[in-house]
Amino acid sequence: MDDGRSPACDRNDIRLQISETCSGNTTMFEPRGASITMRESSSVDFVSPMKPVVRAPEKKLTLFALRLAVLEKAATGLGTLGFIWATVVLLGGFAITLDKTDFWFITIILLIEGTRIFSRSHELEWQHQATWSIADAGLNSFRALRTRSQFLVRKIEATFKSVLALGKQSRGREIRGNSNANDRGMSEQSRMPTRQWSTPDVPLLPYAQWVFLSKNISKLLYWLQLISATACVVLSLMKLIKHNYGNIAKGDMDKRNRRAALSIFYGLALAEALLFLIEKAYWEWKVIFRKLLEKVNIECELGPLGMISTKRFFYDAYSRCVNGSIFDGLKMDMISFAMELLDSSFPDEQLIGVRILRQFSMNQRFSNDTLEKIGVNLAVIERLVEMLNWKDPQEEEIRLSAAEILSKLAGKKQNSLRVAGIPGAMESISSLLHNGRSSNVSADEISEKKIIHDRANYSFWTFNHLGLVILKKLARDHDNCGKIGNTRGLLPKIIDFTHAEERLLKDEHVAQSQIQTVKRSLQVVKMLASTTGTTGKFLRNEIAEIVFTISNIRDVLRYGDKHPSLQKLGIEILTSLALDEDATESIGGTGSVLKELFRIFFNQEMGEIHNRTRIAAGEALAMLALDSKSNCNRILKLEVQEKLVTTLEIPLLRVNAARILRNLCVYSGPEGFDKLRGVAAAASTVIRAIKSEDQKLQEVMIGLAAQILKFTTSHEAAITFERAGTTQAELAATLVQILKKHKNPPTKTPQIRRFVIEMAIWMMREKTENVHYFEELGMGKELETVLETTAELESFNIFSGTVGLSRHRMTMHSLAEIALGLLGRW
Repeated sequence: MDDGRSPACDRNDIRLQISETCSGNTTMFEPRGASITMRESSSVDFVSPMKPVVRAPEKKLTLFALRLAVLEKAATGLGTLGFIWATVVLLGGFAITLDKTDFWFITIILLIEGTRIFSRSHELEWQHQATWSIADAGLNSFRALRTRSQFLVRKIEATFKSVLALGKQSRGREIRGNSNANDRGMSEQSRMPTRQWSTPDVPLLPYAQWVFLSKNISKLLYWLQLISATACVVLSLMKLIKHNYGNIAKGDMDKRNRRAALSIFYGLALAEALLFLIEKAYWEWKVIFRKLLEKVNIECELGPLGMISTKRFFYDAYSRCVNGSIFDGLKMDMISFAMELLDSSFPDEQLIGVRILRQFSMNQRFSNDTLEKIGVNLAVIERLVEMLNWKDPQEEEIRLSAAEILSKLAGKKQNSLRVAGIPGAMESISSLLHNGRSSNVSADEISEKKIIHDRANYSFWTFNHLGLVILKKLARDHDNCGKIGNTRGLLPKIIDFTHAEERLLKDEHVAQSQIQTVKRSLQVVKMLASTTGTTGKFLRNEIAEIVFTISNIRDVLRYGDKHPSLQKLGIEILTSLALDEDATESIGGTGSVLKELFRIFFNQEMGEIHNRTRIAAGEALAMLALDSKSNCNRILKLEVQEKLVTTLEIPLLRVNAARILRNLCVYSGPEGFDKLRGVAAAASTVIRAIKSEDQKLQEVMIGLAAQILKFTTSHEAAITFERAGTTQAELAATLVQILKKHKNPPTKTPQIRRFVIEMAIWMMREKTENVHYFEELGMGKELETVLETTAELESFNIFSGTVGLSRHRMTMHSLAEIALGLLGRW
């Protein structure tokens, strides 16, 4: 059977664009399983295509960080050597004999270098803190100098506005970032005041707060280093060019090495300062003029808000190269960096991490690599699942991004097993599903709430969609279906989303998100209802016991003509539920369900897009009539027999029409005999179709013929064969050929041999001459072959995967023995 879980069906992306449900050619009237699929598709090439190599854009940043670290460490090494040389050789050995000018030059240079080294050692720490603001990420470049006047004007203007607004409201919310309508339609907002300081805005001194905000300290340290290095270059060059180290008298043993020692020191100081300035020049060239960070951000497709993430990543990589091995930064990548931030206890870091992972998971170039790395890290998956429970409005974006990542992650089977295996995962996913529908709310109240809470309503629908997306992808695995069914309160929530009123389904201007929600929920219910084995039986029972399930689907069938995909999903759910005997009775006993199914099945005005829906309706009706006397009588009361007979001429629908008619003939009981006599008029059409080369059509028509001809007399049967343009001898030959063709039970047409034998039994009982025809054609030998090759496959009417359901009342052995007895061989 088609359980809707083929990977090919799973082509929806995280942006909630719901694709049409995949529909195969298999039905519940034939077995379906992995082994059968492989056996029938042995020629398929299972070699997976090579994944395209995707170059990581952030490698440019780690390489840049390494080169800067080489210059930084070289400068620091020379500075350390110069410091040691000055303290040990010059000031320690020649302090008394040094010229006064040299003494002060050396002292000033050492103080300058000490200041620069101190500034450098703490600069990265302040730069990290400065990356919390998009507007000022601590690059401390000449760009900041150029824009300082504009910045001051904006600060004064903002301060003036805030003073005016103070009388209007006691507490406001600072809007930051970039309101981008294309970025999920949500503006970037700052968090509400918390119990902790935001590090970029910490005032270090009680007065002159702007100057001493922590986010401006890195600028101060940066310019202090530049001034120190420049001063060091100037002082060193002055001494090296003038070479005025004081007068050294001949024979003065205490001063004979002073000139060389001073030259070495000033040379080291000059080299160290020049290396540092080269590093800063390289920094400015790559960052400001070549816009390296902006380019990497664009290549990563992180958007305007991603600049914070890109800068933070770069500073982390640079810090590792400087503080550890120069190669430590090369081991970093954007994905592992984001996963580390995800585990942070600071909301801002969590937001940066989840934004990166969401964007990379959504990006077609980076998605596979990202999902693989997340999938093997259970701690990250657990963190993402935990975030689904965060209902604080301030954490809305984190929660939404976590849901989007998980919806992509669950697309791979192995990852879906890991997600579902986390304790409490289903409960967390269930928290995304919240239907705020209330029948007691007036239209005016709804309109007012929509205006006031428009953004909240958008997120509300988005969370619902993502929850259903995750459940749909998880439901592709059998074990996960059981977990969904066992999660308290989850099934009723899913069923609740299948509710669709007449206004919703008929209104052409209805929000597409509402239709998508109904569609997604129906897809999930369909997958759960079509689960095989004991788990499927349990789920079908649980779904059918929810009192709203069938009535919700009935509304979709009744009012959903403009949405055939919804009708098809609803019909497929009814077909799967019909595997359960109690559910079959509940469906038939629910008002108008059978009537609506027949309306769809017979509706010739529907276009090409509705054909699959009509086929699905026919299969559902055949399932509901199977082995159900009460449903057969309900169908007969609808007086659709003549239409069913007419439908046997329509190629698209005749297979299911034949199944419905056969079930009516078999299971309606004595009270339906009179109403079915008119069906015999279709016998000639059925007999002609038996000669078709379509094996599926052959199977159902032979089965129907064996039942319809029971309602005819010998004279009527003779007229029927005459109208069909064939003779009983020719039909006997056709039947024997079918048995010869199928030496073993076929999986595509598992009941064809049974129906052939039933038809042969009727023919031999109807006319003695037919016994001789079958003897001459070798029917006896074929029946003996059937006895030797019978299998459980032929003992059932329908199948749930590879599990047979609704066992035939008579075994194949018994049928074959009856036929052999009529031939005189038993």
